[in-house]
Amino acid sequence: MTTTTTSWTAANSRKLARQERRRRLGPLGVLTHLALVIWTLLVMIPILWTFLASVKSEDEIFGDAWSLPATLRWDNFARAWEQASIGQYMLNSVIVVSFSTFGTMLVGAMAAYVLARYPFRGNRAVYLLFVSGLAFPVYLALTPLFFVVQNMGRLPLIGPFIGLNTHAGLVLVYIAYSMPFTVFFLSAFFRTLPTAVGEAAMVDGASHTRVFFQIMLPMAKPGIISITIFNILGQWNQYQLPLVLLQDRTKWVLPMGIADISTAAGYDQDWSALFAALTLAILPMLVVYTIFQRQIQSGLTSGALK
Repeated sequence: MTTTTTSWTAANSRKLARQERRRRLGPLGVLTHLALVIWTLLVMIPILWTFLASVKSEDEIFGDAWSLPATLRWDNFARAWEQASIGQYMLNSVIVVSFSTFGTMLVGAMAAYVLARYPFRGNRAVYLLFVSGLAFPVYLALTPLFFVVQNMGRLPLIGPFIGLNTHAGLVLVYIAYSMPFTVFFLSAFFRTLPTAVGEAAMVDGASHTRVFFQIMLPMAKPGIISITIFNILGQWNQYQLPLVLLQDRTKWVLPMGIADISTAAGYDQDWSALFAALTLAILPMLVVYTIFQRQIQSGLTSGALK
């Protein structure tokens, strides 16, 4: 009798909780949740289909779209990794994105901190100059950017390392194009941090550099992690910039390799390897986002809550 009463009470409590949630949400909340569900399906269905197609044969891919494969064809990944050189392209992407993300976060965090915490003449103008970069389409700069990087390659000593067909040159371009959003995001975050701790450290004799690296930067960890993940995702998926700056096939990054497989598939019909390559490109970013999901959400909301 006691067990039945307890079960009925728990069920009734859950029912009342659902009714209370519906009452609080209202019509607008229901529509918002419905839109989120639709958006989730629109994003997840193509990804799931790509994963499924990566272990199918070509006949199965062009047959029933959602049928399970008769056998898991892992050789699709072997062909994409070895014959299509996806392994080399992925290594190139890892190298470029690692250095460019580190450079973006180092320079962007320092610039954002100065603009947020040190008033000086022209502060607002410099900040607006950074923010204006968010409205500048990358397509408009491809031609002049090509000649700028080409001229950089003519510099003495360092030119051969930062010119066209070099990963270092691509890293510098990635840093430049990631700076506007990084400075815009982090400057707003640094403004929310308390000043008392930094002022106390400076009274104790700490330099501005030490205050930034040992006090302010750790305090801004949620925002730093959030913008780092966004930069990694954006630079990992970048296609236009490396397409213009890298003509040497051995220097290509992952999106260029996948595009090459897609072009070749029109003639060779190796669609299985194409979907395997897409899966290899998606999985690392999916794992990174899954691991740091809580930190990203914390970084996006902490600035608004302080």
